[in-house]
Amino acid sequence: MSAPRPATVGYPANLLVRGRRCVVVGAGRIAARKIEAQLAAEARVHVIAPDVGAEVRAWAAAGEVTLAERRFVPSDLDDAWLVTTATGRAEVDRSVFEAGEARRIWVNSADDPEHCSFTLMSVVRQGDLVVAIGSNGRSPALATYLRDHVRDEMGPEWAALLELLSEAREEMRAGGRSSETADWRRALDSGILDLVREGREAEAKELLRSCL
Repeated sequence: MSAPRPATVGYPANLLVRGRRCVVVGAGRIAARKIEAQLAAEARVHVIAPDVGAEVRAWAAAGEVTLAERRFVPSDLDDAWLVTTATGRAEVDRSVFEAGEARRIWVNSADDPEHCSFTLMSVVRQGDLVVAIGSNGRSPALATYLRDHVRDEMGPEWAALLELLSEAREEMRAGGRSSETADWRRALDSGILDLVREGREAEAKELLRSCL
């Protein structure tokens, strides 16, 4: 008999937070990592914490985040779209989670999967190419290990390959041809990545066209 599925088995997604108000409860080292990722995604970040670390304070001084130096209260989430709690205190996580659930707001509690409505994955990025690795909350260490392995293998040539494939797809659609019927696997198995890696982009484009 297979083991029961953990409660954190979910539906993977890419949340588009640009311009949305995202609340972070906590302002220490772990909270700073969450804030940095949200700022990179162009979220409007509001931080709530009685004790504020140097990195978060610098962001606040630069106007990159707004900051309330006090304890969390449920009404802090009244106009939020997403909330992250990273205080290391179970009672705070629970309070934030309950307030989020009452308002139907996505909540992530760092290292506290019982108080999450979404969990985060380890991510590798090359341009617009994103690889996300998760363990359903069972071993973040393994997800991080695999992320580092993928990052070592996935150089900038993959981002360049993505650009070529995207251009080819748009050309097909502009010509009235469905991109769903193209043999993309044949194209990817053709050695095109090696050409891109070697800087032979024109040859890569010709090879791609011949495969599609």
